[in-house]
Amino acid sequence: MKNISFYKGRLVIPLLLAMWFYNFAAHAATISSSTVLRATKKDIYQLQITGTVKDNRGQIPGVTVTVKGTKTSVITDFDGKYMISALSTDILVFSFIGYKTIEIPINSKSVLNVLLQEDSTSLQEVKVNAGYYSVKESERTGSIARITSNDIEKQPVPNILATMQGRMAGVNIVQESGIAGGGFSINIRGLNSLREGANAPLYVIDGVPYSSDPISDRQTSTSIPGDGNPLASINPGDIESLEILKDADATAIYGSRGANGVVLVTTKKGKAGKTTFTINTNHSSGSVSRVMPLMNTEQYLSMRRSAFANDGIVALLPNAFDVNGTWDTSRYTDWQKKLIGGTSEVMGLQASVSGGSEQTKYLLSGNYYTESSVFPGDFLYRRGGARLSFDHVSEDKKFRVTFSGSFTAQNNNLPWIDFVTLSRQLAPNAPALYDADNQLNWENGTWENPLANLESKNITQTTDLIANSLLSYSVAKNLEFKTSLGFTDLNNVDNRSIPATIYNPAFNLGSEYSSIFSNTVSRRSWIVEPQLNWRKEYGQSKIDVLLGATFQNQDSEKLLTVASGFTSNNLLSDLASASVTQILNNDAILYKYQAFFGRANYTFAEKYILNLTARRDGSSRFGPAKQFATFGAIGGAWLFHKEPLVAENISWLSFGKLRSSYGTTGNDQIGDYQFLNTYSSSGFQYGGINGLQPARLYNADFGWETNKKFEAALELGFFNDRIFLTTAWYQNRSSNQLVGLPLAGTTGFSSIQANLDATVENTGFEATLRLVTIKTNNFSWTTNFNITSATNRLVSFPDLESSAYRSDYVIGQPTTIRKLFHFTGVDPQTGLYQFKDVNGDGVISFENDRETVKDFNPEFYGGLQNMFVYKGLQLDFLFQFVKQQNFNFANTQRFAGLLSNQPEAYVNSWQQTGDVAPHQRFTTGINQQVMQASEFFGLSDGAVSDASFIRLKNISLSYDIPRTLLPQVGCRLSLQAQNLLTITSFKGADPEFTQGGTLPPLRVISAGVQLTF
Repeated sequence: MKNISFYKGRLVIPLLLAMWFYNFAAHAATISSSTVLRATKKDIYQLQITGTVKDNRGQIPGVTVTVKGTKTSVITDFDGKYMISALSTDILVFSFIGYKTIEIPINSKSVLNVLLQEDSTSLQEVKVNAGYYSVKESERTGSIARITSNDIEKQPVPNILATMQGRMAGVNIVQESGIAGGGFSINIRGLNSLREGANAPLYVIDGVPYSSDPISDRQTSTSIPGDGNPLASINPGDIESLEILKDADATAIYGSRGANGVVLVTTKKGKAGKTTFTINTNHSSGSVSRVMPLMNTEQYLSMRRSAFANDGIVALLPNAFDVNGTWDTSRYTDWQKKLIGGTSEVMGLQASVSGGSEQTKYLLSGNYYTESSVFPGDFLYRRGGARLSFDHVSEDKKFRVTFSGSFTAQNNNLPWIDFVTLSRQLAPNAPALYDADNQLNWENGTWENPLANLESKNITQTTDLIANSLLSYSVAKNLEFKTSLGFTDLNNVDNRSIPATIYNPAFNLGSEYSSIFSNTVSRRSWIVEPQLNWRKEYGQSKIDVLLGATFQNQDSEKLLTVASGFTSNNLLSDLASASVTQILNNDAILYKYQAFFGRANYTFAEKYILNLTARRDGSSRFGPAKQFATFGAIGGAWLFHKEPLVAENISWLSFGKLRSSYGTTGNDQIGDYQFLNTYSSSGFQYGGINGLQPARLYNADFGWETNKKFEAALELGFFNDRIFLTTAWYQNRSSNQLVGLPLAGTTGFSSIQANLDATVENTGFEATLRLVTIKTNNFSWTTNFNITSATNRLVSFPDLESSAYRSDYVIGQPTTIRKLFHFTGVDPQTGLYQFKDVNGDGVISFENDRETVKDFNPEFYGGLQNMFVYKGLQLDFLFQFVKQQNFNFANTQRFAGLLSNQPEAYVNSWQQTGDVAPHQRFTTGINQQVMQASEFFGLSDGAVSDASFIRLKNISLSYDIPRTLLPQVGCRLSLQAQNLLTITSFKGADPEFTQGGTLPPLRVISAGVQLTF
């Protein structure tokens, strides 16, 4: 038996105790760790969080909701709702352009409703479309004006150009007619070219150039100025934004096509979220807002009797039906009310379905629009169309495809004349329109019944297809290749029928005297633009390089015919039934254009920006030696509010930027084949064969116009951009003008198209001011103001005084002037208008005495917009103002005393020797001196007066019905008005468009409903 050593036991026992305590501690730690883990798992768990994101006006679609620190994110749907998975202890980040980003801890809540606050500073982060690229508002170096669908949808107008009136500095838009489908004239920073029709901007729809050249003909489009308006096919309800590129930095990348500015049209796209169906419907009524003050029957008859007395005619003539007792001298008819005083009924309907995921988004929409006329008769303008937008991005985000396509059909049924002229000329005591049998009254052949013109119609049918696809692929981390493919196909057929039924039945004219003018135009174009974009950051430097090319073809065909001698008026639309058919014009035109362009943008420290653009253009519109030209621009910006000295010492300055640009653009808007020897059919036969005749002369030196542009601008934001001011001064000089140089008659041509070393200069000052006057959770008041003061002058014109243009232009004066006679008053002895005899030869003549210059270019123009928002109620109104002078009624309403009504102002005319009056004596038309003096007066400064106006251009009131009342449907009610009120002292009808004989812009009142499901 072994002995147990106590010493050894003293070593073993402590060791065993230590091992026991260690195991106990480890077990206790395990128990404690397990307990803590169970407790953690109990407090952290997965949740499905839902909610609605709103601002003080209602739900906000498109808000990005992100789980902080992760890549998990969703976007709110059209109702502002979202659903996202996250842990109970996570934080959600809500961000949206134009609003302050907020972070909200989940804190185990499954429902989080969020109210976002607008952040005026973040508006500088809005991406602006610059054509081939997009740029942040704060970082752009060029001049770009912009309106969005928020502004467009408030206006009950059918044309996109109407939506921009009064809302953009440097953009002057005039409505040419109030007739449905009528056109607009637009000039961006003045008129650069001496050629009429060569100052139109370039229109680009989703990357596809869209030709705005006329599609009608003067023989067929007799009631709509502008020879047709292709832009009428674009539905304003489809537009997401309109950007206007103005200076060289913004337009040079478009080369010759951007000489007169660029209008970028971006259509609406689908948004990620649940499938949303939206329907908009509205009904509008339009009427003439201003008419010409005319004489009543008593005043008119007094004028006519004075005219006979002045001309020494004692016995009234047999054909003086208005005063010789044939017509009732006590009768009065307000012909303006009868012929243009109707109500135009407008109906609009638009429906769309959109949705998709972050990877694939889509939008499909359709629209239908009808507008009747204020004229008597059943006339109707109809437009319908559909549009599809599709966006897809691959899972790895490298490949992206975008498609946008639209098809529009128009059918416009109008009378062949605008009734405005007739409504101002008919005698107030003219006969009734209908007789006792309700037939057109011809009053025994004593007058031409104006309603007979309803038998002659102008019918236009137009179809328009625009399609664009953009394919892009990220070749490397900083390198992207993309190709834009575009196609347009426009077809237009317009007819003007002149049936024999427009004449007095007493003439016994049959259908053999009927005729019809027919114009057919087709225009197809395709464009391919491959592009390569490289971006790189080096420390504080960022470089963005874009290289690309453009290849474009446009085919146009036109056929104008007149047919007459039909067996029946029912066969007027069948040209094969005509006994005589004549081809007046038959053109086939091919236009080819190609270019290479590039852009290099360098940014340092996010406050110093340099932008370089260049384009090498080639156009088939010039001779072999002149087809190519190079244009370019340089632009720079300094964001000085980021400088430490400014940021640390001027706390109230939230934004400050100085920018400037200089560059050149060209102009090839001269028509096709102008440099070639071309021939046309003579219309005469020799030996049974139609002959040819020369149409124009060859000029190999026919080259590009060049437009040099300079701009300097200052942008300032105060108090977190609650006050934001943009000012800009520009100078554009256009030289190498393309004009028709007069030739001697012995050449057989009146002129030859050539470049002239003439220079036109446009300078101007623009200012835009945005004020966020009040901003609370429930109420806001925002004001936008813009004003433009622009001048234009002819800098040089070699040998002007000896050219055919001496009566049109004066060096140093604007190109918008008119050279007029100087009116000195009415001679109290003779009662004749008197004019200054400039050359002192004792004879007043057109050639020598029209030396008084009047400028019809607006002195300044702009707009003032206010928007008030209280919860779901929004009131928005815009005042447009223009300071200008123009011809008054005396320019078109001449020869007072004839069998034609006159403005009421002519009541105050000379009656007898010694009278001092503003207007001369009346005549029946036999006194040649009076007639000549009246003609001169219409072309004198006496026929020019102030045409300035302030117009309540648009007012819109809308209300979003709370979701608590309609939880399943979003409903917006709206009431809108256009051209509601005009304040002016203009001596005439409407001061916006002063040409006589044209229907002025209508006053339109509209009510609408928008439903969202």
